[in-house]
Amino acid sequence: MEKLIITAAICGAEIFKEQTKYIPYTIEEIANEAKKCVENGASVIHLHVRKDNGEPTQDIEIFKEAISAINSVCKEKPIINVSTGGAIGMSIEERIQPVYLKPEIATLDIGTMNFGEEIFVNDLETMVEFAKIMKKEGVKAEFEIFDTSGIEQSKYLIKKKLVKKPYLYNLVFGVFGGMPASLKQLIHIVDLLPKNSVWTASGIGKNQLKINIGALIMGGHVRTGLEDNIYYSKGRLAKGSYELVKRIFRLAKEYGREVATPDEARKIMGLENGKEKT
Repeated sequence: MEKLIITAAICGAEIFKEQTKYIPYTIEEIANEAKKCVENGASVIHLHVRKDNGEPTQDIEIFKEAISAINSVCKEKPIINVSTGGAIGMSIEERIQPVYLKPEIATLDIGTMNFGEEIFVNDLETMVEFAKIMKKEGVKAEFEIFDTSGIEQSKYLIKKKLVKKPYLYNLVFGVFGGMPASLKQLIHIVDLLPKNSVWTASGIGKNQLKINIGALIMGGHVRTGLEDNIYYSKGRLAKGSYELVKRIFRLAKEYGREVATPDEARKIMGLENGKEKT
């Protein structure tokens, strides 16, 4: 079985210190959390950034500072996967900004959907434009899939040759308005993926561990962290994303599946010398 890639989603845009004091806001907090995650087995850092007061932002300069800080504190440089989802309500122009820093990976959200009580807009024009910009900048796109219909929409972008093999997918389960967090749904959607796909699974809230374990056993990869779930167990806050990463690392070892280093993850994901393979 392929080595396991662990992605740490350390910050997000929807969790605040009123909910958990362990969510990082500042550049220093983000870098320190990333360091702990890498030291405990993460090879990918999924990156959102905040203003110092916690307000989510897509400001390219703050992303630049955060990436530099992460690389300066991590002995083994993780893959940086920047968010172009940002926060609900941000403009398209805001959301795309960090791609111009040429990170190794950027998220490409697929499909407009009800996201809780709000609407997350990702129409076809937006998806195509984001894919074109990522391709031009040499940034590998990771499809963010919230519902089954997103697979067919991603295949449209593949057919238009806007993304290259291997195709990266993050399958997100448990968003209210998206696909349910069940193992049956996980098996179903993985069966729909195109050939040459590398897939990761994320579970929201109480669904995180169940979906993570399902992906681990099925040969997929795992995203964990405070962006998706702030609890380690019922009633007990995780002390940081690193605690959730550390648990997945331990479970993988107990199951007998090796965990990928950042450089091993790069090979699996089709990355070379800090950018998508040509």
